[in-house]
Amino acid sequence: MTKAYSPYFDPDFDSLSERINGPSCRVTFDNESLEDYTIVKIDCVKKQDQLLEVVQVLTEVNLTISKGYISSDAGWFMDVFHVKEENGKKVSDPRVINYIQQTIGSKRINPSKITTQTSKLYSTDLHGEPTAIEMAATDRPGLFSEISAALADLHCNIVEAHAWSHNARLACVAYISDQSSDTRIDDHRLAAIKHHLNTILHASNTLENTSLQSPQHKDVKSVGLIGAGGSEGTMTTVERRLHQLLLSAQDFDVPPVQRRACPPGISVGMVCDGEKEAEKASVLIENCSEKGYSIVTVQCKDRRRLMFDTVCTLADMQYVISHASVDSHGGHAFQEYFVRKIDGDALSSESEKQHAMKCLEAAVERRVCEGTRLELCANNRVGLLSDITRALREKGLVVLRADLATKMDKCTVDITFYVRDIFGNNVDMELVKSMKREMGLIDLAVKNEKAVKPLPVVKPRFSIGDIFKSQIEKLSHIVL
Repeated sequence: MTKAYSPYFDPDFDSLSERINGPSCRVTFDNESLEDYTIVKIDCVKKQDQLLEVVQVLTEVNLTISKGYISSDAGWFMDVFHVKEENGKKVSDPRVINYIQQTIGSKRINPSKITTQTSKLYSTDLHGEPTAIEMAATDRPGLFSEISAALADLHCNIVEAHAWSHNARLACVAYISDQSSDTRIDDHRLAAIKHHLNTILHASNTLENTSLQSPQHKDVKSVGLIGAGGSEGTMTTVERRLHQLLLSAQDFDVPPVQRRACPPGISVGMVCDGEKEAEKASVLIENCSEKGYSIVTVQCKDRRRLMFDTVCTLADMQYVISHASVDSHGGHAFQEYFVRKIDGDALSSESEKQHAMKCLEAAVERRVCEGTRLELCANNRVGLLSDITRALREKGLVVLRADLATKMDKCTVDITFYVRDIFGNNVDMELVKSMKREMGLIDLAVKNEKAVKPLPVVKPRFSIGDIFKSQIEKLSHIVL
């Protein structure tokens, strides 16, 4: 019988283009030019959402971005970032540097699922193949506790969970596995889980809050189940998915019931005091008609991951960032983005600009929690999160934000809560001490996240807008 042979392909062929024309993306690190920061320079072939990808990678390894200059013209993307590690030092770990260099510019094609917070670059998949459940709903006191209890009753082990609450909306992403075997849950059980959770989320729409809602406010109730497998696509981090869920839940609109509960300008779920209004982000949008851009400026208190929050929200609103500059000084941040809609046009109508401004303000506020921070470490078991959240609920505490992660040994769990009492006040320390006694062997640490009054915002001496305007003025003088 005649043997059939497959065609031969030289394994070096795939890299031939790069060897001839040079790499399509260069990432360099400079620890010599600045005393306190590492300069990261990125030169890449331009592609959609390139800036988001870069910022996401830097965020994944917990780097703080102090300054950044971005330009993407003529099919090429150039970035310069001033960054430092979480401990305030320059980036020196070769593992971090190698990860950034290898990840930025790569195709990053993986199974279409949400990446976990704990699957860092130093470890493999910690939990096998858990199933991701994502939820968005109108929030109410005790809702996160009810979700945790329902999963425990359905014999699900919560491997990891993250929840944000903002403007009476709750977004949650949880990773679950089978209680008995610690493996993936079959499709039949997933359908039952989804039905049960949807019943709980639909209960948020009570007759009382329905009567207080405006016609524009929609009650949001949805549960999504994302299996470990699936079609191929770009990875989405948990934090970006939480942003997307709250954006789809229209958390940029404050329901009338909340406007009555808090003074004007105060976001429910946050602190109801005089300092909150001062901390609110200032977002302005104006058009640069000469260049066909809309200039988006964001000024607010500086914090970690701020640039990620604004960039991913602009991307999710289908805006393309062509140029940008970010700067932080004196505890405050100034960000400037030159954007167009995905069809190439600038933002034309005033209503479109107002909507974008509200969405960006919400993106800045979502992550900020001035509540009491509770850090817990406990032995892992099914129903642990349900028991803890029930204890918080019985003490009259509201969970504003939650993060749960199982450690690599799978025997212990780290949990962080931001909590307030039901009236939005700080938690009494005596109440916390009584909770510690009731929780027994659970290791509980308390950190009170105080709001700090911001200093006056000072715009950087030069911005991209100033540069463009000066160039246009010079050209007009030449023409004259």
